[in-house]
Amino acid sequence: MAISFDDIKSAAEIIKGHVEQTPLVSAHAISEMLGCELFIKLENQQVTSSFKDRGALVKLSSLTDDEKARGVVAMSAGNHAQSVAFHANRLGIPATIVMPEATPFTKVERTQKHGAEVVLSGENLVEAQAKVEELIVSRNLTQVHPFDDDKVIAGQGTVAMEMLEQQSDLDCLIVPIGGGGLISGCAIAAKAIKPEIEIIGAEAERFPSMYHALRGEPSVCGGATLAEGIAVKEVAARTVAYTKPLISAVRLASETNIERAVFLLLTRQKTLAEGAAATGLATILADPEYFKGRKVGIVLTGGNIDPRVLASISYRELEREQRIVNLRFHIDDKPGMLAKITTLLGDEGANILEVSHHRMYLDISAKGAQLDIMVETRDASHANSVVEKLRTLGLDLEVLANSADNKRH
Repeated sequence: MAISFDDIKSAAEIIKGHVEQTPLVSAHAISEMLGCELFIKLENQQVTSSFKDRGALVKLSSLTDDEKARGVVAMSAGNHAQSVAFHANRLGIPATIVMPEATPFTKVERTQKHGAEVVLSGENLVEAQAKVEELIVSRNLTQVHPFDDDKVIAGQGTVAMEMLEQQSDLDCLIVPIGGGGLISGCAIAAKAIKPEIEIIGAEAERFPSMYHALRGEPSVCGGATLAEGIAVKEVAARTVAYTKPLISAVRLASETNIERAVFLLLTRQKTLAEGAAATGLATILADPEYFKGRKVGIVLTGGNIDPRVLASISYRELEREQRIVNLRFHIDDKPGMLAKITTLLGDEGANILEVSHHRMYLDISAKGAQLDIMVETRDASHANSVVEKLRTLGLDLEVLANSADNKRH
């Protein structure tokens, strides 16, 4: 292999004092729920809230004085952009970051605040990479690739090295996969330290690029995903070669389980995870029996999640747990009906969050009305009790579908 464990140990020396040696914490509440002993590597505690600081610094530190003076260029719409910009600025290296034109302004702004020049080009990362190649030629810049680079991979491998220093008896590591740089470095390090350890990759179900690449199959990727940080349509031949002999499997995380994982990390572990960072936990949620009784380490790769998306996830999970329930009443349009229903809900301990009263829909009787009420309950049992009580009182109501299904019942 082009990268050895010695390279990863050298990378650890390079980043010492400049990149956080993040904690590996025991997730007691989640472990109890899943039946395994779970440990979480908190890479969201890096300066840029992402593990990308490691590989970016190792690559930048390897440049010659001439390369540093000419500057670097990187393609990214997120964490890699900020890491390259931050460490390049600290080292006095001019940095140009190419981002797709639709990149949210907040990400552009954060990257610029670290001193980088941001070039918006193309509709996606493939088109942005084409701009990078143009700038390499026109400005004589050195590329800092997010994953297809041995220096970057060696830097990322320090994550697993630290994990096994912090908890030497781990049975299994689960590592998110985008382009494959992180799992390549982690697999090389972990297998060198503990050959019997199992390494599992975690990908978003809608972007199974490494899953199929390891099988020599074409991969169909696409669609909206919460794990946009690992939404890579094509992994590098380099990372496939490193990964193939060292990992046991790649598991695919559904969008529902990624949402659940983000919510569990927030509410049970009190830590913030972006979608990509939660895929490791999401794969355990899909098959807890496989991991039962084992000591499992997962890498929480970053915490850069949009607050609006986090709010949406929280709301949807409260719906799934039936702690928020949407009720639709079909009532006679006469004085006192709204007051009667809200009083009954209050008597049953349901907290009313929102009320919507409709009279003018054509599928409603001319003497009737439709009343939609969103209520907060303690749990699913309480929600069911509230609904049954209202029905026994003769009220015509239905429970609207929550976001986990697409039906009414």
